[in-house]
Amino acid sequence: MSTSKLISSPVAPEAATSRALQLACETLQIEADAIQAMQARLSDDHGAAFAMATQLLLHCQGRVVVSGIGKSGHIARKIAATFASTGTPALFVHPAEAAHGDLGMITPQDVFIGISYSGEASELMSILPIIKRLGVKLITMTGNPASSLANLADVHLNVWVAKEACPLNLAPTASTTVTLALGDALAVAVLDARGFREEDFARSHPGGALGRRLLTHVRDVMRTGDAIPQVAPDTRLTTALLEITKKGMAMTAVVDQDQRVVGVFTDGDLRRLMETVQDFSKISIADVMHKNPRSIRAEQLAVEAVEVMETHRINQLLVADESGKLVGALHIHDLTRAKVI
Repeated sequence: MSTSKLISSPVAPEAATSRALQLACETLQIEADAIQAMQARLSDDHGAAFAMATQLLLHCQGRVVVSGIGKSGHIARKIAATFASTGTPALFVHPAEAAHGDLGMITPQDVFIGISYSGEASELMSILPIIKRLGVKLITMTGNPASSLANLADVHLNVWVAKEACPLNLAPTASTTVTLALGDALAVAVLDARGFREEDFARSHPGGALGRRLLTHVRDVMRTGDAIPQVAPDTRLTTALLEITKKGMAMTAVVDQDQRVVGVFTDGDLRRLMETVQDFSKISIADVMHKNPRSIRAEQLAVEAVEVMETHRINQLLVADESGKLVGALHIHDLTRAKVI
């Protein structure tokens, strides 16, 4: 007897697309509803617990240690990273690894955040008695206030959701979203109470765009020494043009015998001069330079130099010290290469 094979009928592309979009919208709505329900609980009977958790984290003398297993572990890693990047020293500890030596990373001065939706994760439960004996303050995030994990906590935060976004109501979806959002809320509340500012964020993100903008100073990107185009006031224009060409900044500074800036001459000035003057041989740079040019200090932020250039529509900027002496020069390309722009 031949064996027949059941072959499912292919779903029409239009129907598959429609179903996918329907599920996407339902998922987003379920998770949005879950976050709104969490917000309502915070505004009602859970606000005191959240405030207590914030105070524990704010006054933590050690690190915030965040732990969880499975999907809760992934959320715990993100929460730890958010705390660390917003001014609160934090790390993730895997509960199974903690039982095999990593508990040595936890000190009595730390605050421990344990995450388990069921509140019964055996890996967490096996290490919590030791953590409690150390005197570590314990914040738990579960979906069951009557769970073992919740009962051990100094502060319990309820992340219960009415249902998961998974059509089978099995895969952690809405519950992990709510837990992550509540972790973000804790981090934001703590950073605000700590007086965390943009400059503080930049120090934790020196490789990012904000870090470059807030940590890069003019002295870090300016041209110095022989790379600065400069001539004396009595220099012939023709000689000054050679200096402009040699240094490749499309301008030259004009400085007196004490190296104080007295003027600047740019390629734009040259183009305008060519419209009215035919013979440059007898002209000195002092006759055609711009007196008292704009400058910036070396200790100022590079982003301030960008602002000056954009405001006054210039591509070059001299760098002078408090006495007016020339110490550097900036071209807009220098700022672009440094990724300040």
